[in-house]
Amino acid sequence: MSTPYASPGRPRPTAGTPDGLGTRVRRVVPPGLLFALPFLLLFALFMVWPLAHGLWMSLTDSSLSAHSPSFVGLDNYVEALGDAEMWRSVWHTVWFTAVSTVPLVAVALGMALLVHTGLPGQWVWRLAFFAPYLLPVGVVSLLWLWLYQPDLGLYNHLLSAVGLDGLSWLSDESVALYAIALATLWWTVGFNFLLFLAALQSVPDHLYEAAALDGAGAWRRLWHVTLPQLRRITSVITVLQVLASLKVFDQVYLLTKGGPNGSTRPVVEYLYDMGFTGYRLGYASAISYIFFALVVLASAAQFLAFRRREK
Repeated sequence: MSTPYASPGRPRPTAGTPDGLGTRVRRVVPPGLLFALPFLLLFALFMVWPLAHGLWMSLTDSSLSAHSPSFVGLDNYVEALGDAEMWRSVWHTVWFTAVSTVPLVAVALGMALLVHTGLPGQWVWRLAFFAPYLLPVGVVSLLWLWLYQPDLGLYNHLLSAVGLDGLSWLSDESVALYAIALATLWWTVGFNFLLFLAALQSVPDHLYEAAALDGAGAWRRLWHVTLPQLRRITSVITVLQVLASLKVFDQVYLLTKGGPNGSTRPVVEYLYDMGFTGYRLGYASAISYIFFALVVLASAAQFLAFRRREK
């Protein structure tokens, strides 16, 4: 039995019929755009619109008070660029990034190398190295608050056991930022460890076999085979870690609230204080866009440096 449209005398569907209309829509709108449309709508709603609205707020005196905001132009940016406390918080952020990035990359690489060499009970090591990364920041902060207790904390107990004086880990301006970096290292190094471990498992075995035939020992294979093969992933991990450290906020706020005397307050906490404690949303928005520009410049410089090194 033939279909209704199989008859030679039956007219083909036109644009007015359902089939013809669907064909016409597909010609006007590419099918790929239809598949991407839900993502594009969500991206515009939760990314493009907040960015545009925040940029507009940075040009006004918007606040949490009842008055309607008025346009002030670049006054917020001029004030922020001359704000010594803002630049102090930027310096804290940069210094924390420098202090935390190097060990977070180096320690993660060392952990991955230990597991990759074939230690017995590898699943135990992998679980132990990665498990802290799964903990929420509140749990991590509470745990390290106990460890840093001046009288009952584990670290001061260990120092006293070897005859050293205890430290005021979170109340000493010269120590607090390093204490936060140590807690961050324990908490987040597991993610970088997994990336390095996956990269190590993808190194071709024939490179190690060729090096062994040439008489290369374990250390020479590490320096001349393993590390060169990890160059790209090390660059990626370093960039990701720098960006993550520049955005530090949670653990600092929970451990020290930016103290003592603002010595650990990062720029994200400073704009939080300006916007939600000082009620100056427009000024906080201007600080956020200045910081965003600094992060973009730092990322571009880092990318160019890695690219030049590869060439």
